[in-house]
Amino acid sequence: QVQLRESGGGTVQAGGSMRLSCTVSGYSLYSMYCAGWFRQIPGKEREGVAIIKNDDRPTYAASVQGRFTISRNNADLTLYLQMDNLKPEDTATYYCAARRNYPCWLSPAGFDDWGRGTQVTVSQ
Repeated sequence: QVQLRESGGGTVQAGGSMRLSCTVSGYSLYSMYCAGWFRQIPGKEREGVAIIKNDDRPTYAASVQGRFTISRNNADLTLYLQMDNLKPEDTATYYCAARRNYPCWLSPAGFDDWGRGTQVTVSQ
């Protein structure tokens, strides 16, 4: 049974840091081609934040490039998102997602499995 579970959300002041984690079960290292982080605020579409392929190549949204770092632990298939220099506009519900097959883009479309999300709030 596939399950993705996010943790690490909360409230932080602008300029601060936070790390999100996502435990993935039901996949193997070889069956998960790509994993990523997405975020959504009420009334807006879900947007891509960062993705990482199984060769560890990351892709970032322009809005987080240089501030966020995505990584994965292939031993236990845990996905991470290190967020530094956070801004109030980063406030959103953050979701992790996994995709089995090529290709993989910074778009929610095509991702096969999703977590339930974790709230990140950045205060002024």
